[in-house]
Amino acid sequence: MKNISVIGAGTMGNGIAHTFAQFGYKVNLIDISEESLEKGLKTISGNLDRMVSKEKISEADKETTLNNISTFTKLEEGVKDADVVVEAATENEDLKLKIFRQLDEFCSNDSILASNTSSIPITKIAAEVSNPERVIGMHFMNPVPIMKLVEIIRGYNTSDEVTKRIMELSEKLNKVPVEVNDYPGFVANRILMPMINEAIESLYNGVAGVYEIDTVMKLGMAHPMGPLQLADFIGLDVCHSILEVMYDGFKNPKYAPCPMLTNMVRAGKLGVKSGEGFYDYSENKKAEKVSAQFRK
Repeated sequence: MKNISVIGAGTMGNGIAHTFAQFGYKVNLIDISEESLEKGLKTISGNLDRMVSKEKISEADKETTLNNISTFTKLEEGVKDADVVVEAATENEDLKLKIFRQLDEFCSNDSILASNTSSIPITKIAAEVSNPERVIGMHFMNPVPIMKLVEIIRGYNTSDEVTKRIMELSEKLNKVPVEVNDYPGFVANRILMPMINEAIESLYNGVAGVYEIDTVMKLGMAHPMGPLQLADFIGLDVCHSILEVMYDGFKNPKYAPCPMLTNMVRAGKLGVKSGEGFYDYSENKKAEKVSAQFRK
């Protein structure tokens, strides 16, 4: 497996493309937006520059990695010769199902079709293709080039052979693959999102402020960043979407998004990517300044 196609040039997509390319794979990065592709390549180049400055890779390594990546705006062209396709489009169920219907049409029957979804059932995605045994979840963590974990999610029909090959592929990327079963939120987000949602509920109910909640979790629980800062980093819209998938899947009110989270998403306060969430990122992307609406 040497030819990898990655669908989506956003935060996760460009990180996945970067990682495969750095380990010598030929990568087709696909996005309907030429602007998104250019931005994705710029991000990859910047991240590689930081690795060069820290002497983790050489300048030659950087150039080789960038040369391993080709860009496409047409899905059919980008996946034509793919051994593995990793879909990393926006966490929108309708969009993902549509993409997999197209992949079933455009890809060879030997291609493995993986989704980077953080919550949508792999079995549901696999139902869109004619041979669902080749569909699997490959949930990378952000930032992809740095984080070791890859959740490998087996759908109801995912074959043992496909699972084995994707586990081995992940190890070749110097990742640690962990196999999990296909339930809403899998493992990472089934545990993480209720914690984030409870932190937002604590803010909503006036238990403590943004800084105070994050400080308790960082100093008391040894988390590298507080749950509200992490929510901003992930994207409040993504957190909201994952919670809705889990709530729909389990029908348990503990997964229902906090009304404050819902309102912030409606207002376009999505975190780092919009410039404001629980923190204000208008001056820099560090969570140093609490948003005005949450200041005492």
